[in-house]
Amino acid sequence: MTHAGVLARAMAALFLTVLAGCESQPTVRGIAWQVDNQHIEPHGDWDRLGVTDLLIQWTAVDDTAFVSGTTLHEAPRLPDWQRIAAEPWASHVLVGLAGRFDERAARAGAAQLVEQSLQLVVAAPPLHVEGWYFPVEVDPTWQDARSLAPLLERLPRPLWISVYDRSNIGGKALADWLDSWLPRDVGVLFQDGVGVYAREPQVARDYADALAATLGKARVRVIAEAFRPGPNQTFRSATAAELRPQLDAYRGYRTYLFDGPHYVSPQLVEELLK
Repeated sequence: MTHAGVLARAMAALFLTVLAGCESQPTVRGIAWQVDNQHIEPHGDWDRLGVTDLLIQWTAVDDTAFVSGTTLHEAPRLPDWQRIAAEPWASHVLVGLAGRFDERAARAGAAQLVEQSLQLVVAAPPLHVEGWYFPVEVDPTWQDARSLAPLLERLPRPLWISVYDRSNIGGKALADWLDSWLPRDVGVLFQDGVGVYAREPQVARDYADALAATLGKARVRVIAEAFRPGPNQTFRSATAAELRPQLDAYRGYRTYLFDGPHYVSPQLVEELLK
């Protein structure tokens, strides 16, 4: 073999090695942030995983706003929105609107939350806003979920909601249920359920595929739960070994880790990159 041939083979082998290494490293597009008084200054190196998108759970919760310019009670401290806007992991932002920590209260008071959300849209922080997220979560056990449809019509687009499947009816049934009432221009963030051991990552991928087949892939994104049950009804961060199969399973979908400030530490990022 000529010298040029040996060199070409060596370069090809090197390319395949690098490519294999890239494929083995997890990639995730987004990070979620559930704002509360203890977590108003998110800091992280999530961009090392490929994160460019930020999902903010809400900008007001339980009648307390984390922005100025509304009639709601203002939080004691507000996030440094200018600093957050400059972070590499916040290049594209879905801004969460008004929510409640208690799910039943959120569903029962959805109309009031829409009214608050309209104020929050006007007072939105100076971020790279790609769309809006209405944080009243839905699942098929909510018998009055259809009542949400006309309320969603009042909110700006692009608009997203989140959905989970507590009763494990399956991806196709979940997709059909959503398709029967959800406005066709509202996107879905599917909570994978892996963090609470509701299902394995590959099953969650099957759910996402079923949702995409019915709703259209552009309307489907995935929330990968970056936590696991801990002692005394608490939650802990998932380990790299636990989290990697989730990220691998959802390749091809815009995926958000829930959530960064609580569960995805610099140490976990480092371990995921090994």
